[in-house]
Amino acid sequence: MKFVLFPMFHVASPAFYADVRTRLKECDVIVAEGLRGKSRQASTLTLAYRLAPRRRRNGLEEQKNAALLPAGVPVINADVTAAESIADLRRLPRWMYLLLLLSAPVMGLVFAWRGPRAFFDEDLVVEDLPSTRRAEARAEGPIRDALSSRRDQMLLDALGKIHADRGDEAITVAVVYGAGHIPAVTAGLRDRYGYRPRGAEWLTIYVPE
Repeated sequence: MKFVLFPMFHVASPAFYADVRTRLKECDVIVAEGLRGKSRQASTLTLAYRLAPRRRRNGLEEQKNAALLPAGVPVINADVTAAESIADLRRLPRWMYLLLLLSAPVMGLVFAWRGPRAFFDEDLVVEDLPSTRRAEARAEGPIRDALSSRRDQMLLDALGKIHADRGDEAITVAVVYGAGHIPAVTAGLRDRYGYRPRGAEWLTIYVPE
């Protein structure tokens, strides 16, 4: 069994999503991110990346699983419900939770106005294949924990079930999740089941004009 991890951005160029879709067609199973159900608070928090693609001149679009995931490949959704996600956030200090709700629309308007520059800093130094431990350290914090801890655990449990049920099969399992979840997935597959990275390839998210 081979796991192929796709660290996703919720806003990117159409070419990026087309590239990912092409690669997903070669996989046998897809484990995909996606909150189940609806919540006004969850909808408010996602405004930050739902507003950006509204300006066509930005050349960006929002990730839509209906268009991204190819037909004919089984898809497993191992994510929380929208209500569970908000329940986790409500455990934060009240001021922090309210700040998140208030800042999301503002961030969305800034992203829509500034375009891709708001997402992709031209001066950003990207380290090729940073160690999992450094990536995990950068992702720590109460907000990150509230947003991801339960979801990471559910994802790893789902991958563990696939490993237990089909680990002796020569299949490729795609993990299509936000980039912030990938360090936990990498560490979990390594520590729980002994998987090791065998290679990596860059995909272009956006090409500045």
